Amino acid sequence: MRKNRVSTKRRRSCSFCADGVKVIDYKQHEMLSRYVNEFGRIRPRRQTGTCAKHQRTLAVAIKRARHIALLPFADE
Repeated sequence: MRKNRVSTKRRRSCSFCADGVKVIDYKQHEMLSRYVNEFGRIRPRRQTGTCAKHQRTLAVAIKRARHIALLPFADE
């Protein structure tokens, strides 16, 4: 007989909310590169665990960092 197991995934908390970050700065390219995958695309909320508010500001910061060449648009 097979038992139906319900997997309970622990909800990731937003690392920016936990640290009390008010502003996500585009000049911190080391921190921003953690939220970009190997192809240069912005990782979604379900992978990073950020809240909606910080995901929006994170996307703007990554796009600003790309425009001034701190982050690449795509991997070569």
